[in-house]
Amino acid sequence: MYNDIKLEKGLYNITGKSFTKALTDLDPDENYKNTELEGLDAFERQLKRFDIKVNGENCDRVEKFFLSTESAVLYPEFVRRCIKEGMDKASILSEVVAATTVTDEITYRGLSVTKSGTDDATSEGAEMPNTNVRLSSSAVNLSKFARKLSCSYESIRKNRIETFAVILRDLGAQISRAVNGQAALVLSTGVVPTSLSGEALTYADLANFWASMDAYDMTTMLCSPADMAKILAFEEMKYCVSDYMTSGMVKTPYGVTLVKCTDLDENTAVGVDKNCALEMIFGTDIIVDFDKLISTQCDEIACSITVGFSKIAKDATKVLETAK
Repeated sequence: MYNDIKLEKGLYNITGKSFTKALTDLDPDENYKNTELEGLDAFERQLKRFDIKVNGENCDRVEKFFLSTESAVLYPEFVRRCIKEGMDKASILSEVVAATTVTDEITYRGLSVTKSGTDDATSEGAEMPNTNVRLSSSAVNLSKFARKLSCSYESIRKNRIETFAVILRDLGAQISRAVNGQAALVLSTGVVPTSLSGEALTYADLANFWASMDAYDMTTMLCSPADMAKILAFEEMKYCVSDYMTSGMVKTPYGVTLVKCTDLDENTAVGVDKNCALEMIFGTDIIVDFDKLISTQCDEIACSITVGFSKIAKDATKVLETAK
């Protein structure tokens, strides 16, 4: 049972397993079916074991993690989860990534797709149109996105865990926005932009931009905050904006999801068919220096993620210049 698990730093060092997975192997979830602990994972059961409340009216203070050497082992995983939660909340990748790959290398060669011929009916004996799939001519260099939080244990030990979690989630969101920007950069690189028909962005420009992706279906449009504000102010968008209250997403009348990307250059919008435009390559998931967090409590929190992006179908991305 979860009360008998011996918590030690070595649980973070098992190759190919996260801390929670290592805990779950020792304390399987299926042991708790039809009990009051059903629905909690192995980490959450350990929080209950040491009576550490991380949110709510009776939320504990940060120092509660360090009342024993075993409970201190839970602290790095709590930090990692908060950072990941912040990253997931700020991430736009679900709206642009078609496939995800995990690699142990620092470079990666993705697939390149080129098409020849037409989609017209093929006459008898005529050569068929061809789709070529090859390894990309150049490798993708994976990038490390990292941030360090410096704070003394004395400065936070009396703070509620819930409050400190807000800071950690914000740190994660900051990393995620940088990753978003990298994805947008890869998508837009090498794409000849479409210009406006007049001096200022209009709703007609958006409609024409959507129609320009004739071979694919534009599912997503990445916009800078300033351009997003311009689009939402269009008279034609007034009914669409109200949909945000129910779905949390803003779509144009022709079904394109508008996504705010703070790291995207102002005066540039990127249209994407999320089903075939981009591959995301994970070199590492979120890494937190667990040893320092356990031994020095909280003097420094360093976290990082290593990722890269590779375009799959180049024509599944369009770029619009939103100003002249």
